[in-house]
Amino acid sequence: MRKDRRDFLKMSAAATGALVAGAASAAETPVTADFSRAYGVLVDTVLCVGCRKCEQACYLAHSHCKKDPESLLDRTVFEESRRPDECAYTVVNRFVDPDRPDRNFWMKAQCMHCNQPACVSACIVGALTKDWRGPVVYDTWKCIGCRYCFLACPFDILAYEYNNALDPQVRKCTFCHERMAEPGFRPACVKVCPGGALTYGTREQLIDLALLRIKQSPEKYIDRIYGQHEVGGTSWMYLAGVDFAKTSLPEPGDQPISSLTETIQHGVFKSFVPPLALYGLLGLIMHSLKDNG
Repeated sequence: MRKDRRDFLKMSAAATGALVAGAASAAETPVTADFSRAYGVLVDTVLCVGCRKCEQACYLAHSHCKKDPESLLDRTVFEESRRPDECAYTVVNRFVDPDRPDRNFWMKAQCMHCNQPACVSACIVGALTKDWRGPVVYDTWKCIGCRYCFLACPFDILAYEYNNALDPQVRKCTFCHERMAEPGFRPACVKVCPGGALTYGTREQLIDLALLRIKQSPEKYIDRIYGQHEVGGTSWMYLAGVDFAKTSLPEPGDQPISSLTETIQHGVFKSFVPPLALYGLLGLIMHSLKDNG
């Protein structure tokens, strides 16, 4: 799935270039802002006990779906790997150290709130924006449901309300951004975490904390902070006791994907590519990927 998404973006960039027949210039190089003082969360998978209270707190704070909140503490769900969906903005999965099958870890998944979000640059109407404080914010009033953001996201996070025929929306972790101005603010999931596995602070503070934990307990942690550099850096970062390749997190590289999605978008708008032609192009690409999958 993630490979298909990368292939889609590469094919889209090439096909868009052919479609505009050289009339568009390359997209400008994205400006790299300093996000060291933007806020984020450090997820320490060594400390996580898989209680799922973060899932429950997120549901109670945000979800419009009807579920029994107590069911969100059921640990039998760990038998299968899950992804966030339109009713669950965050989920916790269990993974096992292949070298030590008796060693279980748990990992929370949600929007990573990237520093240079591919979803933001892919959105043709500005329905997704990067808040200077850290969150990637969604504006339902601007969204036209094209779902380019889905294809752009390297973490396969965004969900869509396909069963909502009247007013479908893109759903993802909001970082509880609507409450960020409140004194003593912490996201709902961080506030409820009983074991200190979730820490809220600036990226600068969180990186310092992560480095300190690695230095103090090298036998517990691998020497890597996931999200410090990936796709240009993310607001949510991770520590782990095993190689991240053994977890559910992808390896998208350090280069921001937004540079590619912006190339596609600029090519479309600078050359006035008709929307129907663009949709036809995207359809052909997706059909090709499906046939080759």
